[in-house]
Amino acid sequence: MSDGQSPTTQMLTGGTDRSGPTAVMRALPNWLTALRVAMALVFFLVLTYWRWDASPASRTPWGVDWLLLGAAGLFVVAVITDALDGYLARRWDVESMFGRIMDPFADKVLVVGAFIFLAGPDFWQATPDRTHIAGQGIQISGVYPWMVVVIFGRELLVTSIRGALEGQGIKFPADWWGKAKMILQSVAIPLVLVLIAVAPVMPVAGAAAGGSGGMGASPWGRVMIDATVWAMLIVTAVSGVPYVRRCLSLMGDWRRQQAEQRAERRAARKQRRQKRRGRR
Repeated sequence: MSDGQSPTTQMLTGGTDRSGPTAVMRALPNWLTALRVAMALVFFLVLTYWRWDASPASRTPWGVDWLLLGAAGLFVVAVITDALDGYLARRWDVESMFGRIMDPFADKVLVVGAFIFLAGPDFWQATPDRTHIAGQGIQISGVYPWMVVVIFGRELLVTSIRGALEGQGIKFPADWWGKAKMILQSVAIPLVLVLIAVAPVMPVAGAAAGGSGGMGASPWGRVMIDATVWAMLIVTAVSGVPYVRRCLSLMGDWRRQQAEQRAERRAARKQRRQKRRGRR
């Protein structure tokens, strides 16, 4: 017997051999990362197939779109694998080069790709009587193309800063702002899909809402989508500011350190020259 361990625990830990991680323990976090990439591809295929005009949710106020609900569930599972693979890699001390490269890649592909699809034409509904910031119409998802530019620009900025600093040997881990941004994005995407699938999201025509025509009151689903997307966008944009400030501070420290090292090298060379002159 092996200390009352379950078969699953024995398989992962190698039974009573606690000398180091097993082959399964080394591979499992990488498998989860690769699985997340595969789930992202399936998620994108589902959204490629989906059309608002063909959705049951577009025909009746309380129609349920099971395809979107399935896409939302798939996204949630993919996000869970994101949290799980990093946790297991750290807990078992099996972090690998594959994980360091593919984990952030999978995250960016899943999240940024989801926002690109949400800002796409399949989520656009023309409303000639309603002038919006993106034209005469409404983005059902609440995500407009310019918002994706902000989200993607923030990711490129932070990634560039991290790459430049770590190339100089300066560690630049994520802070709590970055984690809050990731959590909000991971919640906003499936929540928007669920609301589109089950809730009324199109503004009520003005005449039906007691007005004189055009687009009138927004139903609760529309209000929740817009509030969720704007909250996510604001936190995403603001979360880049601490990274820039920290970068400037670290670069200042690095420049001072480089200047001190150059001064020390000059002083050492000067001292060596003085010693050589003294011997003469």
